[in-house]
Amino acid sequence: MMLDPARERFVQEYHATGNASEAFRRAKPAAVNWKDTTVHPRASKMLAEDKVQTRLHELQAEAREKHNVTIESLTIELEEARNLAKQEGQASAAVSATMGKAKLHGLVVDKNELTGKDGAPLVPVLNVSLSRNQP
Repeated sequence: MMLDPARERFVQEYHATGNASEAFRRAKPAAVNWKDTTVHPRASKMLAEDKVQTRLHELQAEAREKHNVTIESLTIELEEARNLAKQEGQASAAVSATMGKAKLHGLVVDKNELTGKDGAPLVPVLNVSLSRNQP
């Protein structure tokens, strides 16, 4: 899929770093000095674009094929790390690296619920007490 240069750079940087805000800053040099409150929403919006997602999936598929990463190969790595943990008493770094690899290749996706119960909008709860000074 062909993207404009800024979006292609964004996708490449996001694929490399896994951080949308960092990718946005690298793709749009003017954004380097922007506040996080400006960068975060714009990066999130760009990442959500269909054509950006399509291109990201292409890059992830290429990387999986190039590195022969599959759910099976990652499962084997995790099992080896678990066995090492039993022997050595710690393998959290190996497990973290394997999970990072899985995320990088798009095999594990972190999801966050952006709606309330049963799809209802999130409503902030404010704990405010009102008092009136009476004369």
